[in-house]
Amino acid sequence: MKSKEKNNIDVVIRKMIIKDYDPLIALWKEGNIPYRPQGRDSKKNIRWQLQQPNCLYFVAEDEGTIVGAILGTHDGRKGWINRLIITSSYRQKGIAKRLIKEFENQLASVGIHIVACLIEDWNTASMQVFKRLGYTKHTDILYFSKRKNRKT
Repeated sequence: MKSKEKNNIDVVIRKMIIKDYDPLIALWKEGNIPYRPQGRDSKKNIRWQLQQPNCLYFVAEDEGTIVGAILGTHDGRKGWINRLIITSSYRQKGIAKRLIKEFENQLASVGIHIVACLIEDWNTASMQVFKRLGYTKHTDILYFSKRKNRKT
């Protein structure tokens, strides 16, 4: 899945492997993406997630350097984009679009044609990306969660 992007950058989109864990965490830190290194985002948990058939994790790689990633899952009827990050120097080059398209294509290959994402209200850059790609913002839905280890 190699193609030339704007500015003649060769980017390969491929499935994430556990060796990509440290570069992924570095991307999240650079992008101020909250993560839980002692919980769901620990190396142990990511390793387990990579083995699950409903976890579709991809990275964008340029000459051996991870420059973007998408982490998504599905429940058998709907896909969920959980994390999308592109390193700052590679933004506006179509990489996010390619990662999202790869995720959507993988879902379509198993008959899933609904894709959703959750975006924090402060993350306007992500909102703009998804809007440009045809996603609809829903203001009539409230998100509830229950976390076993939540500290109050």
